[in-house]
Amino acid sequence: MNILVTGSAGHLGEALVRTLEAEGHAVVGADRLRSAQTRLVGSIVDRAFARECVRGAHAVLHAATLHKPHVATHPAREFVDTNVTGTLNLLEEAVSAGVRAFVFTSTTSAFGRALSPAAGEPAAWISEGVAPVPKNIYGVTKLAAENLCELFQLKHGLPCVVLRTSRFFPEGDDDPEAERAYPGDNLKVNELAYRRVDIEDVVSAHRLALEKARALGFARFVISATTPFGAADLAALRQDAAAVYRRYFPACEAEYARRGWSLPHSIDRVYVNEHARLELGWQPRHDFARTLRCLQQGLDHQSPLARQVGSKGYHRTNTEG
Repeated sequence: MNILVTGSAGHLGEALVRTLEAEGHAVVGADRLRSAQTRLVGSIVDRAFARECVRGAHAVLHAATLHKPHVATHPAREFVDTNVTGTLNLLEEAVSAGVRAFVFTSTTSAFGRALSPAAGEPAAWISEGVAPVPKNIYGVTKLAAENLCELFQLKHGLPCVVLRTSRFFPEGDDDPEAERAYPGDNLKVNELAYRRVDIEDVVSAHRLALEKARALGFARFVISATTPFGAADLAALRQDAAAVYRRYFPACEAEYARRGWSLPHSIDRVYVNEHARLELGWQPRHDFARTLRCLQQGLDHQSPLARQVGSKGYHRTNTEG
C-alpha cells in the first residue's frame, strides 16, 4: 500500500514511517523539517505541496500539527493555518486523488474544560461521549480539523478515522510545577494509569484505524493506556488518588519509596479506551501494571519503538508539519 505520513520528522510521524516501512509498505513522509523519515519537505499549508504529497497515495496518516506547547511560542493564526487549513488542503486533495482511507491524529486536549471538574466534584470519566469544550487555540483547531474530517466523509464518502491520543512525548511536562513535584519519569509513570500512552500503542491504533476506516466510514476514538480504575473510583481519585493507587497496586509503595517518587495527590480525569478496544480490536500493551513490573525488575519500561524515536527536543519551539 502507498501511504502518506505527514509530520514525519515528529515523534509519531517517525514512529509510523519506521513501522510501516518495516511492514513493506511504500511510505512517503512529509514534513517542514528534514529527517531520515522525510521524503518531501514543505508545508501542508501550501495547497500545491499538499497535492504533491497525496499524489499516488492509497491512504493518509495525518500526524502533522502544532502541539499544545506551541501555544506559548506561536500565534493563533499559525495554529489555524497548520491545523485547520493544512488539514483541509489534505482532505480536498485526498478526495481528488481517490484516497481510500484518511486517519487524523487528534488529541485528548480537544476535550478542554471538560477535563477539569469543579472543586469537590469527582474526577471526569472521559470517553467519546463527552462533549469537548476547548480551552485554547490548540484544542479549538484540532476539534475544527476533526469536524472537517467528518464533513468530508459525509459529503464525499472519504473514510475518516479520528484518533484522540493522550500524552506520548518523552519530553518534560509543559507545566513547570508538575515537573518539580514529580521529576524524571515519576510523572510519566503516574500518568500511564489515567492520561498517557506509549508510542508503540499509538502506532498500533493508527494501523488498525487504517485497516478499518472503510468499514467504519467515520469514527472517533480515545487512544490512551488502559486504565486500571473504574467509574466507582472517581470520587476517591479526586480526593486521595495515592490511596487508590495503593489499593490497586500494593507493591507500588515500596518501589516508589526506593526511587524517591511520589504518587499523585489528586486526579481530575481518567481517559477511557474501551470503544477503541471493542471497535478497532486495539490491544495496548503498555499500562501502569506492566510498567511497575519493569521498574521492579530493573528493566526499561519504554517500548523499543519509543527508545528508537527518543526525544526530539524541538516540540516547544518548532512546527511539526
